[in-house]
Amino acid sequence: MKLRPARLLLYIVLIAFALYYLMPVYVLVVTSFKSFAEVNLYRMWNPPRTFSLESFRRALFGGMGYQGLAPNILNSVIMVVPATLISAALGSLNGYIFARWQFRGANILFTLALFGMFIPYQSVLIPLVQTLKSIGLYGTIPGLILTHVIYGIPITTLIFRNYYATVPKELVEAARIDGAGLLGVYRRIMLPLSLPGFAVVLIWQFTSIWNDFLFAVTIAQNPAVQPVTVALNNLAGSFIVEWNVQMAGALLAALPTLLVYIFLGRYFMRGLLAGSLKG
Repeated sequence: MKLRPARLLLYIVLIAFALYYLMPVYVLVVTSFKSFAEVNLYRMWNPPRTFSLESFRRALFGGMGYQGLAPNILNSVIMVVPATLISAALGSLNGYIFARWQFRGANILFTLALFGMFIPYQSVLIPLVQTLKSIGLYGTIPGLILTHVIYGIPITTLIFRNYYATVPKELVEAARIDGAGLLGVYRRIMLPLSLPGFAVVLIWQFTSIWNDFLFAVTIAQNPAVQPVTVALNNLAGSFIVEWNVQMAGALLAALPTLLVYIFLGRYFMRGLLAGSLKG
C-alpha cells in the first residue's frame, strides 16, 4: 500500500524522535560490553572491538575497591515481591469496598485515601524515620516493605475501585440473593474477574518499588540491606571510575523492569482498557 506524503513524513519524524531518545540506551549497551581500555569519551559511539562480559561479572561480584550488586539485587527481590503482593491485595479489598459496598462517608474517605498519591515523599521522611525507629523497623528490609505497602495503597485502591465499578451490578445482586455476604461476593464474583486489574497493579507496583531510590537511601542505611538502586549509586572504584562496569551495573539494575514491560506490557494495556469503560 502506497503511503501518502503526509503520513510518510509523520513516520519519518516519529522514527527520528525514537532514535534520538534511544541514543543513551545505545551508549549504555555498547559501553557495558567494552573493556576498560576501550572506554573513551571520543569513541563512545563506536561498538566494542571485542564483546566481553567481564564488565557484567565485575558489576555483579565486585572488583578492586567496590562491592558487586549481586547481594543488593537479592535485597530488591526480597523487598519488591512481598510489597507488591501485599499492596495489591489491600488495594483490591479497598477498591471492592468503595465500589460496591457504599456506607456513610465512603466518598469522603475515598477522597482522603487518594490524597496519599499527592503527598511528596520528601515531606514525610522525618516522621517516617521516627515511626520506623519507634517500631524497630528502621534500617531493615521489612521497614522498606511496610513503607512501600502504605504508599501503594492509594494508587492500588484507585485502580481496583475503577475496575470493580465496571462489573455489572446484577452479578453482585444475584450473589447477595444466593446468600453470599461481604467476603463471599468478593471471593466468588470479584476476585475471579480481577485478573486484568491485578495485572495493572502488579506491574505498576513492581516497577515503582524496584526503581525507588529516596526511601531506599533514607531507610536502608546499612549496605547489607540496601536495594540495587542505592548500591548502583555506590558502584565506583577507590581511585578511578570504570564506566564500563557502571554501565553494566545500570543495565543489570534496569533489566527486571525492562523484561516486565517487554513480556507483560500487553497485559498492562489490556488491564487499563478493561477498567476504562463502565457497563
